[in-house]
Amino acid sequence: MKKYFLTVTLIIVFIVIGIKIAPVIRDKTSLFKNDVAYIAKADNKSFYIYKYGRWKKEFIKGVNLGLGKPGHFPGELALTKEEYLDWFKEISNMNSNTIRVYTTLKPEFYEALYEYNKKNFNPIYVMQGVWVNEEDMASIGDAFDKKILDTVKEDTKNLIDIIHGNAELKEQRGFASGKYTHDVSNYISAWILGIEWDPAFVISTNEKNAAKKSYDGNYIYTKGASPFENWLAEIQDYAIKYETDKYKMQRPTSFTNWVTTDLLSHPNEPLPKEDLVPVNPMHILSKENFKPGLFASYHIYPYYPDFMNYQKEYIQNKSGEVNTYKAYLEDLIKEHSIPVLVAEFGIPASRGKAHENIHTGFNQGEIDEKSQGEMEVSMLQDIYNTGYAGGLIFTWQDEWFKRTWNTMDLDIPDRRPFWSNPQTNEQEFGVLAFDPGEKESICYVDGNTKEWINSNNVSKTNSAELYVKSDEKYIYFWIKKKDLQLFKDKIIISIDTLKNSGNSYYKDFNLNLNMGSEFLLFINGKDNSRVLVDSYYDSFYYIYSKLGMIDINPNFDAKNSGTFNPIYLCLNRQLKLPQDKRVIPFTKYETGKLFYGNGNPKNKDFNSLSDFYTNGDNIEIRIPWQLFNVMDPSEKMIMNDLHIEGIKPIKAQNFQIGLSIFNADGTIESGNIGTFNWDEWEMPKYHERLKPSYYILKDAFKRIGAS
Repeated sequence: MKKYFLTVTLIIVFIVIGIKIAPVIRDKTSLFKNDVAYIAKADNKSFYIYKYGRWKKEFIKGVNLGLGKPGHFPGELALTKEEYLDWFKEISNMNSNTIRVYTTLKPEFYEALYEYNKKNFNPIYVMQGVWVNEEDMASIGDAFDKKILDTVKEDTKNLIDIIHGNAELKEQRGFASGKYTHDVSNYISAWILGIEWDPAFVISTNEKNAAKKSYDGNYIYTKGASPFENWLAEIQDYAIKYETDKYKMQRPTSFTNWVTTDLLSHPNEPLPKEDLVPVNPMHILSKENFKPGLFASYHIYPYYPDFMNYQKEYIQNKSGEVNTYKAYLEDLIKEHSIPVLVAEFGIPASRGKAHENIHTGFNQGEIDEKSQGEMEVSMLQDIYNTGYAGGLIFTWQDEWFKRTWNTMDLDIPDRRPFWSNPQTNEQEFGVLAFDPGEKESICYVDGNTKEWINSNNVSKTNSAELYVKSDEKYIYFWIKKKDLQLFKDKIIISIDTLKNSGNSYYKDFNLNLNMGSEFLLFINGKDNSRVLVDSYYDSFYYIYSKLGMIDINPNFDAKNSGTFNPIYLCLNRQLKLPQDKRVIPFTKYETGKLFYGNGNPKNKDFNSLSDFYTNGDNIEIRIPWQLFNVMDPSEKMIMNDLHIEGIKPIKAQNFQIGLSIFNADGTIESGNIGTFNWDEWEMPKYHERLKPSYYILKDAFKRIGAS
């Protein structure tokens, strides 16, 4: 008993005075003159961290951490030390053991990591990445080109000096700089070098360097490798040698890979570029003098590439339950004799959607925040059950600056960080949300109308009043209607956004709109409400009819046709499955359809996808700016007449808004035309919110891979 109390007392003392308990192990059998230290290692399947005097097997679980926050591009490196400290605490409380970062961060990150871990008994570890310039890759097309190779090595060298608190980087626009004086080398558990490799870049490198058939370095060598794989071996060997020579430390090393360049063949993949060339980590081997070991690192999502839906062996399941994600995991890991980390996986809790998994519904978007967490737990469980070394969620925080292929033509690239666009799924992968408003949003769609006190009426009929306001994410509407019958009354809000355009009537309802309206907000019960767009102003039709992917309808090219279209987003072009010899038609989904639910995060029935909600005689609605062809609300830029010069921004004046009611008793009410305007902003107001997915993952992280 006395020994027990003495041990506990000593541990407490060590924590209080900041003494690290057995932070590293030194290799006493090394081939070097001096000992080589390492705090992490990998065997043929798992990771181990040296903690408290012993090696501890560790299932890697945690998050990827990006650079963005509202109002800033990632190259500004605007995150503060205080923000990092707060996030480290929340990430650790999530039962994470690892954070992955992609590139060199500013000194504040490493200072925060040092200070946080010094004060906490269970440190959080970082897997550090080395970025490769994508523009150079695209323009040069050769990894061995001096500019690319020298830059990667220089960045690697700088990062090694940085984590040892021994670097000073000159100021350079878009890059981290400053003095790095905090030694965090005991908390960097691994290197993950590079980015997702463009197949064209890999092939070009291979073709230009056909003579580079092998690599034999100080610690790394190759066997049966392609020239590009030999380049990867060279930069890994460089990292190991530099850190060993200068700091007598080593750590497990890998490179970024993804499904597109995996070592498997996918014969039913319809897009050749997604299965064009492999980058095989098994061709890169370590020598005896590199103790921590190599591992493989992949980004694996359940909805992309398309073979995830169509690969026959992934679909055929005797139990009848199809899980193509797990099937792929099983297929991939059996080809490896080193640990395999899923360095990125995740689901965006966004309104907009870009891809679907047709078997599981684990889609790239149109997923609520609770389902996001449940789906990510399911994937993490598959990762663990299949024998992987760990999985890292993509990503920690939402990123307003991001783009998505099916919405990127509808906004202004230079203005993305200044407003929140839930139509762009890439912006909402985070488990930490940035919601508009300094402390809370100006409106929550929950039926509680207290936020509307002192608001100005925009339109009014005999039985109803309409109010409108907005923030950095939505336009909000409040309709107060006497004796509201949601399933019988039909409510139409007509919206004129673009001058000298729009439909003056709605022919489906034979309704005179009293102005040229580009949009109708149509409330017709819980399941049939939607936003409609003037067919002439329909960006979906304009883009995909021009590309020849959907049929041309001459009526849609006419002004004031009286036709309003549903609003769609494209999911995929027509696909030809090479193995099945069949054609999958062009696919889309109606993104203008409205979801009924409570949109207040504090409500027990909260659903983040909620667009409208009723309470008694009140209807509250929120509509993303982009559904009204707003390209940047922060500078009041909307989409111009598409048929004049294509999709181009133009300054908005104000919106004219009218209200019409088709009552259950057959009577029709039409209100006055009112004006809605809003102020521009340069820096958005926002506050942080942990999504329901955070707490779901917190419970799962505690349970999965626990030891």
